[in-house]
Amino acid sequence: MSTLPAIASVIGSGTMGPGIAATLARAGVAVRVYDISDEAIARATAMVDVVQGVLDAVGTPPTAGGSVSFGTDLAEAVADSELIIEAIPERLELKYALLADLENLVGDDVIIASNTSGIPISTMAEKMRVPGRLIGMHWSNPPHLIPMIEVIPGRQTDEALVGVLVSMVEAFGYVPVVEKEIPGFVENRVLYAVLRECLALLEEGIVTPEGLDACVKWGIGYKLSVVGPTRLLDMAGLDIYKAVSSYLNEDLATTSGTPALIEDKIAAGRLGFKSEGGMYDYGPGEVDATRKDILTGLIAARKTLSSIPVV
Repeated sequence: MSTLPAIASVIGSGTMGPGIAATLARAGVAVRVYDISDEAIARATAMVDVVQGVLDAVGTPPTAGGSVSFGTDLAEAVADSELIIEAIPERLELKYALLADLENLVGDDVIIASNTSGIPISTMAEKMRVPGRLIGMHWSNPPHLIPMIEVIPGRQTDEALVGVLVSMVEAFGYVPVVEKEIPGFVENRVLYAVLRECLALLEEGIVTPEGLDACVKWGIGYKLSVVGPTRLLDMAGLDIYKAVSSYLNEDLATTSGTPALIEDKIAAGRLGFKSEGGMYDYGPGEVDATRKDILTGLIAARKTLSSIPVV
């Protein structure tokens, strides 16, 4: 197989599918997107058009041969595919059923990569006829804007497959991060540790949501977007980290369950953007306006970060 597959399939057209498909298509891959209903396909088709505009905005050049097509026939979606990316809902029984169907439709040499954000690859592979061909390929949302992919082999993943997938990711200009298998993988573990402390501070009344967001955006996020956490330790000094962590770590949040603040809001039907109210209230049109502001910010940040050295 060449570094990039000529044909790839994205199974599942929900939140991530259109962005994944459009990103691969820009690199010259013929991508087929599959979902179970015409309604889902219609939404994905419209979303790919939006994503194409975003890719134009960040300056991602199109490569000859790339395309995105859609369908509700699984056999047609995976015919002659060299790479299948599973991006269906996070329910293990659904993953098992899909993987069984895929193994009945494609040859044993076809790579199956899962975009799962937390289900262990080893668990998903337990019922597969060829478990060595399954590997984690966790994109970060939105996948067409965040150029980093976690590559996670399971216990039975063919060792050579790691190098193959790393080469593919590098070929379309993204940064592959090879990790050992662990619940939640690296990105979500770090994110959820931050969110746990943030929610504890809100519950204790230490800061307002607006103040917290400003503090994290400018005090932490701004630095970490340029200097990673381990480099930040060197910049600050390991002796300084020891001095602060010696008294601060024992005071940080250690709750193992979902914070009451979140449980109460869910019980009240406040789920975030989808219900026009969560941690913040959203008036008419404010959700769409906020999404647009976030997208504009991500595009600007992507352009800026792409122009400076990674440290």
